[in-house]
Amino acid sequence: MTYDYEWFKKAVFDLTKIDLSAYKEKQMKRRIDTLINKNNIVGYDKYVSELKINKTRFEEFVNYLTINVSEFYRNPGQWDILDKEVFPYMIGKFGKSLKIWSAACSTGDEPYSLVMALTKHLPLNQIKIFATDIDKQVLAKAKVGLYNEKSLAGVPAEFKKKYFTKIGPSFQIADEIKRQVEFKEHNLLKDTYPAGNHLIVCRNVLIYFTEDAKTEIFKKFFNSLAPGGHLFIGSTEQIINHAEIGYNRQNSFFYGKD
Repeated sequence: MTYDYEWFKKAVFDLTKIDLSAYKEKQMKRRIDTLINKNNIVGYDKYVSELKINKTRFEEFVNYLTINVSEFYRNPGQWDILDKEVFPYMIGKFGKSLKIWSAACSTGDEPYSLVMALTKHLPLNQIKIFATDIDKQVLAKAKVGLYNEKSLAGVPAEFKKKYFTKIGPSFQIADEIKRQVEFKEHNLLKDTYPAGNHLIVCRNVLIYFTEDAKTEIFKKFFNSLAPGGHLFIGSTEQIINHAEIGYNRQNSFFYGKD
């Protein structure tokens, strides 16, 4: 048997249900080869054997695969539109019980940002965010809610003062914000999507996927939106075939479903 990258992709899928074929191959293969070499292992077959018996190495591998670049209020101008245009529209259309999904939420910066942003429009106890990611390690970090100063650069001063406590060089987010977010493990490529969402936020993640995988995910997002709902994507992303899928383009990073 040839233990090449094609074999490795199948072995990883059997082990983790992560489909490496959906990622840009050259980039992902380079990342994985670097990790294997770092662990002084020779050959994909030996590395897979190690993943099966070594929990620490397995979790390191999943964490390494997923892209965990995150920060609060990333691209503040987009959050300004969310605050001044999208939230008022949503509350006017759907009422105060909004169903919001933060997909591929990484370390929780984004869903916690959503909670804080919504406090300008709704009482805190009426805000609920459903947040998902494929990586158990980043979800664990999200639930702890401890962040470095750089991650907080975009947080409005009023929220930083009100909802964060400095602990050494880090900042702990308040339990009252954490309580409004439900975290769950979820694979965008294979798991069922929650239905009837008024807002889906998935930003700066799909740039790492192939065009076919992107289209499939954007279609699934569309189907999981309620009529009148919005998809909020990153500033470096665009849905080239948005009209074909059914979206109406509000601007470069908000797409609606009629």
